[in-house]
Amino acid sequence: MATVVKFLGAAAAEILGCFAFWAWLRLDKSAWWLVPGVISLMVFAYLLTQVESAAAGRTFAAYGGVYIAASLVWLWAAEGVRPDQWDAIGAAVCLIGAAIIIYGPRYASS
Repeated sequence: MATVVKFLGAAAAEILGCFAFWAWLRLDKSAWWLVPGVISLMVFAYLLTQVESAAAGRTFAAYGGVYIAASLVWLWAAEGVRPDQWDAIGAAVCLIGAAIIIYGPRYASS
């Protein structure tokens, strides 16, 4: 459960951080938006390092599925665009893949 919470926190921090850059570059917001954006991206990176895993790549791969689902939540909550059935199916497939990657049994290498 702690892994899921860390992944969700990382996703929120990454989306908020990236949105700060989007707002600055695409929505003509002040460059001051970058200050909390950079801090948010630092929190994102920190949270990913807190996930229990022997390999960074495996953590990043599993996180990708969570990020996809969280991005669709952002799409709906912040941008007012309701995800369609294909978005939901795609996110479900990604979350299943993430769960397999992070929770699958690992065997010691010979």
